[in-house]
Amino acid sequence: MASTLRGALKAATSRRPSADDPEAAAPEAEKYRLIVTGGPSYDKTQHKVIPVNTGESITVENAFLTAKIAVRIRNYRGLPSRCPPTSPYFADPWHGKDQYSVAFSFVPKQDLPSLNTVWGNDFDHPVRDRLPPGFNLAFKIVKDFIDPGLSCDAYADEPWLYGPSLSCWFAFRVGEKVGEGEHFAAPGEEEVTREGGDGSGADERARLGLPENNEKRRKFFLEAANREAFTFEKGRCYTADFFNPYLDFGNCALKLPGFSLNVIRYVDNKSHCLRYVFKNRETGDVYVNVNIALLWEEDLRAAERAEKEGDEALQAAIGGEVVRGEETEPARNSPEVDGVGNGQGGDVVNDNGPADGATGDGKDSPDSESRSEAKESQTADVSQNHEIREHLEGTASADKRGNSAGIL
Repeated sequence: MASTLRGALKAATSRRPSADDPEAAAPEAEKYRLIVTGGPSYDKTQHKVIPVNTGESITVENAFLTAKIAVRIRNYRGLPSRCPPTSPYFADPWHGKDQYSVAFSFVPKQDLPSLNTVWGNDFDHPVRDRLPPGFNLAFKIVKDFIDPGLSCDAYADEPWLYGPSLSCWFAFRVGEKVGEGEHFAAPGEEEVTREGGDGSGADERARLGLPENNEKRRKFFLEAANREAFTFEKGRCYTADFFNPYLDFGNCALKLPGFSLNVIRYVDNKSHCLRYVFKNRETGDVYVNVNIALLWEEDLRAAERAEKEGDEALQAAIGGEVVRGEETEPARNSPEVDGVGNGQGGDVVNDNGPADGATGDGKDSPDSESRSEAKESQTADVSQNHEIREHLEGTASADKRGNSAGIL
């Protein structure tokens, strides 16, 4: 079954299977370098460069909250050059298979109702002409077996993939109350973030009936009524960690059970940045934004030259502020989505959009030659889809964390 599974998936995702082999992708990935920034909004001029894998975090602040952000990426090749290729985070038994972590602790400046808060990815430009064949099938499988709260419109002019924040984060901790201007710990400052609570935060979880297990907590918050009853309380510290084993930034590959996809083939000057956001989907208010971007050719050379001149020059080259480490004190100073605004799991929005491999504007994608093959592989043999689902379900069961790892 495994060989049939791999064949079906590769037929649905590539006309050149060898290009999707992670070993074949590695030389191509060598041409690229990563850079990670975080900020209180989408405005890149407000971003700071995050020193990946250093144990350091950055502080960002807006009208809604103060947050400290830390990022770990396995096999990191990027800027700043001082960043090590890995982190002790991945030596933790809980994270031995994970490829990356985006974690942040935050203290709201006002009560933030959680009902319409989301976590996920979005873009400010269309990506429909860069979607790999098989995208719809892959998303549906992921939604069914990895994260049922996800919703997506990949064919919109400003595409997005969101889930309710409290059901997306794979570790969520409720902490103590923090006075204005008081220090609060960055994620992982003392230890890897675990599900649970600290002091009065543990009491608050118990009062609200939050499950202690992360899988059960994620399922609990799929229900709108449970999210409506939860408010991110002004002055209380919360910590969230989002991690998974599927996005291999070191080799620029997507690794789902049974196959790997070299994402370099689908990158261009517009779609080279993966944008993570914690926001209110209804009001559009952005709380935290983290960008993981690829640099290459002239942009990479310019950034490398700038780094030699100092942190400020690197900031100017990439549009973010470079920081050397965490301060001991924090800085002072839309339409409803299925699965977010109701009690149901998310859905693929615009599921009747262009067939995989088509752009949606009448133009062929770069891999249009494989459209008929991909279409056939997706629809001709329903039993293969069942095999894929069984394989994913079995893989999830084998992971001791249960349903604790998402797709993006």
